[in-house]
Amino acid sequence: MDGMLVPQRPLDAHLTAQLERLRSQDLYRTRRIVDGVHGARIVVDGQACVNFCSNDYLGLAGDARIAAAARTALSDGVGSGASALVSGYNREHSRLEEALAAYVQRPRALLFSSGWAANLGVLRALLGRDDSLIADALNHASLIDGARLSGAKTFRVAHADPHAFAQALALPRQGRTLIATDSIFSMDGDLAPLTALSGLADQHAAALLVDDAHGFGVLGEGRGALHATTTPVSADIYMAGFGKALGTAGAFVAGSEALIEFLIQRARTFVFSTAPPPALAAATRASLSLVASGEGAERRAYLSALISRFRQGCADLGVALSPSSTAIQPLVLGAEARALAVSLALLARGYWVAAIRPPTVPVGTARLRITLTAAHTLTEIDGLVDALAAVLKAP
Repeated sequence: MDGMLVPQRPLDAHLTAQLERLRSQDLYRTRRIVDGVHGARIVVDGQACVNFCSNDYLGLAGDARIAAAARTALSDGVGSGASALVSGYNREHSRLEEALAAYVQRPRALLFSSGWAANLGVLRALLGRDDSLIADALNHASLIDGARLSGAKTFRVAHADPHAFAQALALPRQGRTLIATDSIFSMDGDLAPLTALSGLADQHAAALLVDDAHGFGVLGEGRGALHATTTPVSADIYMAGFGKALGTAGAFVAGSEALIEFLIQRARTFVFSTAPPPALAAATRASLSLVASGEGAERRAYLSALISRFRQGCADLGVALSPSSTAIQPLVLGAEARALAVSLALLARGYWVAAIRPPTVPVGTARLRITLTAAHTLTEIDGLVDALAAVLKAP
């Protein structure tokens, strides 16, 4: 066999052609290796830079106190060994669920391995072919895939438009109806009209699911988007994750006693998944304690000040950001090649801001998704503003 060419298998031939097509369209994605702590200052592929594309909004991902909580719990081992319904439900899991329910002021909470698993599990468990889902057009991919998996009749309505939701709800429907929305939209940084959606849910006897992945820990004094509105918002199903503001990993769903018990019985991504490591639950509980403390409030206030400073600096230098009051600050550039070129030019100056391209965002809206964290300094914010202005003016 030495020296002989092995013919390419049909699947590999097909995939190779698809990969070449992605490269030719500037849609090919690559992973970069980060060494050491994930924080505002990191080493990417051997290059030290300032990180402006992380969701670590409160700067807790590298916090030594959270790591210490995990190390202490690791004395009892690493893995949970089974799903939660078999033998994987550890005391640390129970403690975290109780703390989360108390913090978001709901009767119960249930842990999932990821936000993706939570949304797929919830929608598949609660909806079927005879039911209807009214969903924001820019919902996270996990909500989109959960809707497909459920088999429910899905109405994707105009983004953040209460009138569009009302029109969909006025159509003839059978079975149960569920409204699903992100709280903060991950690629645009804008907020859902939660008060209006809560009212529509009540008016039409529909349930409301809020994916608060990017709001939990930041909005509503840390308790999330439902606590950040001037008028009380009621959501039947509240989902949030730990991989953003809390700096760990995993997710939870909070709601009524009946909801959580039903999900324990029927959410397949919970029933058939190995439970998260107990040490991860211990670390998350330590992080939640920090988020709920006075220090957490200080970090949120500082982050808010950084957002204002960044937006004002960009406005002063003619950098046209999308409207956003959150830590997610999109700079829409249009063409995929342009977004890649600007991202690489910033990296050469020591700022890591990833280019976001289709299918993550609609065609023609490739962008830089700039994210600010409480671990950034004023100097770093000002430096990024200056670098953006210089790179965008370059030929």
